[in-house]
Amino acid sequence: METETDAYTSLMEVVRNRMTNRAFDPDSMIPIEHYEMILEAARHAPSGANAQPWHYIVVTEPETKSLLADRFKAEQIARARAKMKFPTPNYEGIRSAPGVIIVVADFRFVKAFPVLNDGSDTDRMYKQNAERILLQSVAASVMSAHLAASALGYAVWWITAIGQKAIQEELKPLLAVPDELDIIDIMCFGSPLKSSYKRWKKDLNQILHWDRFDPSLFPTDDDIDTWIREHRHHVMYRDESRID
Repeated sequence: METETDAYTSLMEVVRNRMTNRAFDPDSMIPIEHYEMILEAARHAPSGANAQPWHYIVVTEPETKSLLADRFKAEQIARARAKMKFPTPNYEGIRSAPGVIIVVADFRFVKAFPVLNDGSDTDRMYKQNAERILLQSVAASVMSAHLAASALGYAVWWITAIGQKAIQEELKPLLAVPDELDIIDIMCFGSPLKSSYKRWKKDLNQILHWDRFDPSLFPTDDDIDTWIREHRHHVMYRDESRID
């Protein structure tokens, strides 16, 4: 008989083995039932006011995947020209990803959360919080999809660099997304071209607080600047065993 601990152990096996990979075997195939299983998990995620403010577009057309890859490669070039010094990934992996799912959010559902709708300063404050609630809701759904894909044995790639207006304007017509909605993420998944590896994670004692926030764990602005300058490029793409 399975105990609560057994169920937790099974869950953590999936959580720990959810690994990012940006290069997929182009010859592998995703069965239709696996798409449905992944999105079945996504639809059971919690959401504020149970609004479920999400839609998912499964992309199977190679031409569309290529257009997505081209657009994000152009974004990579734009970042480099702007001298952002951000270690962006190789977006070519979108083109060869067997599984591609577009995550779409309906921000009109902020009205389902506590707001006044009178244009006051108080209303604006609550609407900002409502947007956070909505984004947290969509993130919960996406994470459920990622864990389901991992449980099915796939490596997963979470692409989030799509908040810019220009990208929205280009991708919405390509995917027939109504103007009222927003593309939030792209989920690529499939059998990896090379073995996935576990990236660095903070230790539990770096993030766990009891009853009150522990000030010894609070990073200063200088600490964060140093981490970005000296460590970010390591932890984003390297095996945790190779982190200094």
